[in-house]
Amino acid sequence: MTVWNPWHGCTKVSAGCRNCYMFRRDSKYGIDSTIVRQTKEFSLPVKRNRQKEYKIPTGEVIYTCFTSDFFHEAADEWRAQAWSMIKERSDCHFYMITKRPERIAAALPPIGCLENVTIVCTCENQYWADRRLPIFLSLPLPHKEIIHEPMLSNIHIEKYLEKYSSEIEAVSVGGESGEGTGIRPLNFGWVIETQMQCHVYRVPFRFHQTGSILIRGDKVYHIPREEQESQAQKAGMDWDPGIPA
Repeated sequence: MTVWNPWHGCTKVSAGCRNCYMFRRDSKYGIDSTIVRQTKEFSLPVKRNRQKEYKIPTGEVIYTCFTSDFFHEAADEWRAQAWSMIKERSDCHFYMITKRPERIAAALPPIGCLENVTIVCTCENQYWADRRLPIFLSLPLPHKEIIHEPMLSNIHIEKYLEKYSSEIEAVSVGGESGEGTGIRPLNFGWVIETQMQCHVYRVPFRFHQTGSILIRGDKVYHIPREEQESQAQKAGMDWDPGIPA
């Protein structure tokens, strides 16, 4: 797995941003996270070694802009060059998550440059699901996913799954990580409900991490960061209609 952060910094737009890990980490070093700036690894996807081979190997999944939002307005001047690098590395797949689907249409590259890109819309509660998903799912994107992270409430997306089931490649769920009293818990019942919705409309589902606090029935679990992904996997909730049970 390769992480590529062509720019760093963001601005909070909704409830899911409240405990953003990037803001927490920057604060330890006195960095103003609201200033969006190009990073030293801006050209990472096209960097080559002494043998003139790409440093990132063919077939790699490149997790893109995980300390910002690829569609943030402050990065408009750099995005065309980023798209150019993504097109050049058609042998890799780029995976990016956004809370700004309303900005995607105006920020897309020419047709034919998105086959190796998965764009994921994140919706932390019903309010934002109903505002972001109609915009996001109407876009002509070859690879679309939905993620509820941090999932802050039960979310019903049946009407979107019914209409766009052939276009949504996966729905994922994750809790909120971090420490302290302000971290919001994930209720396992919400995970089950989302998986059931995906099951009805035959859309792949992934429970990729529990977050720091998981409520399951009448029990509250405090889960260390290094165990949050493995504990989610142990729950056995991942489901793909194309893979026999």
